[in-house]
Amino acid sequence: MKKIAIYGKGGIGKSTTTANVAAALSSQGFKVMQVGCDPKADSTQLLMHGKKIPSVLDQIKEKGEDVELADIAYTGFGGVVCVESGGPTPGIGCAGRGIIAAFNKLEELHAYEEFRPDVVLYDVLGDVVCGGFAMPIRDGYAEEVIIVTSGERMALFAAGNIVLAIDNFKKRGYARLAGIVQNSRKIDNEDEIVRTFAEQAGSRILQVIPRAQIVQEAEALDRTVVEAFPDSPQSACYKELAKKIMEGSANV
Repeated sequence: MKKIAIYGKGGIGKSTTTANVAAALSSQGFKVMQVGCDPKADSTQLLMHGKKIPSVLDQIKEKGEDVELADIAYTGFGGVVCVESGGPTPGIGCAGRGIIAAFNKLEELHAYEEFRPDVVLYDVLGDVVCGGFAMPIRDGYAEEVIIVTSGERMALFAAGNIVLAIDNFKKRGYARLAGIVQNSRKIDNEDEIVRTFAEQAGSRILQVIPRAQIVQEAEALDRTVVEAFPDSPQSACYKELAKKIMEGSANV
């Protein structure tokens, strides 16, 4: 089982990228599990055709110890197992602790043994890498981290914080940086800016995803590009990234 944490600044297109990679992997015959680690609990909506599934935290609050695997794991496009950790009401409680509670519940219910996925994708908010948001890195859940960024300053700032967090945990044998995905925004010199960042991080660019209107068109249909427009160049781009991940060419 390959376990990958995908981090990036909020709004950078991380969840869209993750969902499309999940869809691409499923189309290549892999059993995939996607775990959304964001209080908004919207990581898997494209895979669920617009449906917002109940989060683990909400189900724990409602059912307590009676929560079953069927309450928190749903089947999306291509058989992808979709899970959302969820979080507390905005302004109340710690979102990071919500992720910890969700992960503990998945372990308690033997989710990984039950579904036996070939690959698990943890979609993690990367503005702040602390507490529960660092759990996929520090607690042995993920083996590799992929960072999604653009050439924009704040996206690179968040990406830099993620690199620092990975470095801090590296000596403990936790997840390592596998590479950078450039989700392009068409800013001046973007390719050079992101390439320089990757080099400074001791990593490399795994994939450059072009900015394309077809992404918004697919989202308007509540679908990933891979599902809605499978023969498009954009779909091919996500499929290429998925192939690299599974072949291990993402390793630095």
